[in-house]
Amino acid sequence: MLLNKENIELRTTLEEDLEFVLNAEQSEMNRQFIGQWSREQHASALEDRDVLHLIIQEKTGEPAGYVILTGLLDPNLTVCIMRIVVQSKGRGFGKKTLALLTQWVFTQTQAHRLWLDVREHNSRARHVYENAGFRPEGILRECVKIGDSFESLMIMSILRHEFVERERA
Repeated sequence: MLLNKENIELRTTLEEDLEFVLNAEQSEMNRQFIGQWSREQHASALEDRDVLHLIIQEKTGEPAGYVILTGLLDPNLTVCIMRIVVQSKGRGFGKKTLALLTQWVFTQTQAHRLWLDVREHNSRARHVYENAGFRPEGILRECVKIGDSFESLMIMSILRHEFVERERA
């Protein structure tokens, strides 16, 4: 799979990409906002037909981040953006990746709903998601344990008809 928009491409993650994926996930600038997986969990996701694990890369081929989509086989036609992790911050890669994913989900699958969760304190990401048409659905209060404390997650989604309306506008 290869999707592209301006200066980025999304391609299927390979086993040899997992070192980059783990480093990006565990970097100081990312780990406070996302869950942590082992190498084995990422490797297993590469083989799972219900999961799409992608590398975000610059046109030069340099990796800039990764994405995980789940629920591709969900009978309720609901796909989840489990992770968008960007290493090269401030260059619009997250926004472009979100646009590519949303378009792919609603044009290449039968999905009715695309959703994600975002840490409640991550206002930068929430702003990007809202600008892309995702609407807040609610808060999962203190559902993620981080050290000795808990954090809340905001659930956000966009429905197929909302995507279609945005595309027409």
